[in-house]
Amino acid sequence: MFKSYFKVGSWTGLSRVFGLVRDITTTGLLGTSSGLHDIFVVVLKIPNVFRRFFAEGAFSQAFIPIYSEYQEHKSTEEIKDFINNLAGTLLSFLFIFTIIALFFAPIFIFIFAPGFYFDPLKKDLAVNVLRIMFPYLGLISLVAFAGGIQNSHQRFSLPAATPIIFNLCIILSAFFLAPLFSIPIVGLAWGVLLAGIIQLLIQLAPLSQIDRLPIPKIGMSNEGVKKVFILMLPAVIAGGVAQINLLIDTVFASLLITGSPTWLYVSDRLIQFPLGIFAIAIGTVLLPSLSNANQRDDLILFKEQLRKSQRLVMFLAIPSVIGLAICSEHLISTLFQRGEFMSTDVSQASKSLIAFSFGLPFFMMMKVLVPAFFSRKDTKTPMYAAIAALALNIALNYYLAFILGYGHTGLAFASSISALLSCGILYTILIKDNYIQFRNPINRFNLALALGSLSIILFLLYGPFNVDFNSLSFLERLFNLSLEVVISIFLYLLITRAIIGGKLRELF
Repeated sequence: MFKSYFKVGSWTGLSRVFGLVRDITTTGLLGTSSGLHDIFVVVLKIPNVFRRFFAEGAFSQAFIPIYSEYQEHKSTEEIKDFINNLAGTLLSFLFIFTIIALFFAPIFIFIFAPGFYFDPLKKDLAVNVLRIMFPYLGLISLVAFAGGIQNSHQRFSLPAATPIIFNLCIILSAFFLAPLFSIPIVGLAWGVLLAGIIQLLIQLAPLSQIDRLPIPKIGMSNEGVKKVFILMLPAVIAGGVAQINLLIDTVFASLLITGSPTWLYVSDRLIQFPLGIFAIAIGTVLLPSLSNANQRDDLILFKEQLRKSQRLVMFLAIPSVIGLAICSEHLISTLFQRGEFMSTDVSQASKSLIAFSFGLPFFMMMKVLVPAFFSRKDTKTPMYAAIAALALNIALNYYLAFILGYGHTGLAFASSISALLSCGILYTILIKDNYIQFRNPINRFNLALALGSLSIILFLLYGPFNVDFNSLSFLERLFNLSLEVVISIFLYLLITRAIIGGKLRELF
């Protein structure tokens, strides 16, 4: 499992690096004052949120356990018939949904970005950009389908590396396509569509190698297809709760002052870095592993994999929270302060980054807890937890952002609190069902986490690199930030290794 974690984490980490370069490029190109970057990030979220439902979120979580069952108990002909019928059904649904979205794009803007809808110039531009981008949803959903098949065959590298194509396309579009248009984000929108086409094409060869290249045909009567869609309906909410919350944040942010969506987006992108490298990588590998253990009725293996995944997430999440919260301005100024992204933008984005960072352990833990339910084909329990978190997030968004006046920072903090609630519900149920055993919190592992974390806090607050980054050049910022990160990692590993001893290897 560690080799699989390493593959997914490495490729996802590289993708996140390219993602940061992409965001640096687009924020430098568009800035916040014109509102163009606000439109770009808000409109891009619309197909991306639906992608989480139809692809990585609901579809993949429902598909992999059923596919694992077919692999274990069905013949090759039955397996191929299942994926052929599923591919045809999925393709038909996505085609119809995309056509509807193209015709009713203004309504989508009204629902997901009401702040833009009532500004005629922003509305027209947002509608045009959405119509260019939205077919990306169908393409990337088929890419996720292909990735789910490959992951079930223990092939994790290409699906994890595929997002790099998206980031590269946007970066190249910013340099070569955007200048060809009077409004640069139109060029970026075409780059999004191009990325989807390329991402889908590179999946064909790997699927052929494992003899699982689907030949689409419509067949809702197929037993496996029915099971996938039955599981998928509640998983639409359960698997996409984080995305729903982020989308709600975007809706509220569009009603705040200009720049709010971009500040929220920038801080969220930095949260996605540890979330993608660590938690999503672990969850990606954990779901097929738990599904296989469940198919074999191996409860001991199931519980052990879940326990170690939890410990690994906490071991990685705590120092990530500390680094993001304390070094928020250092990170954002080093990565984004250039071009049209000013020092005031750094200050505003760092506030929401701190608020998001408090919820990071819960965002990360959800990537471990949800597969524990989905692998047993229980999508309803995570759905109920998601609904509760969603309701809380909506109420807190309004209260914190508008009543108390915390603006975009209040939106970020509301998401963190909602993640805590959802995580607490699922954790409690798993303890009750005896899949997680509650242990004495006073132990060597927790002591190592506490002392290792304390060492990082003291170093970052009182160390030699706690300086005014606004007075430094870019290279000086990069040098200081790199040293902060490297030394913090060294301190954390040194102290935790000294306390845990050789058992530290068991985490990996």
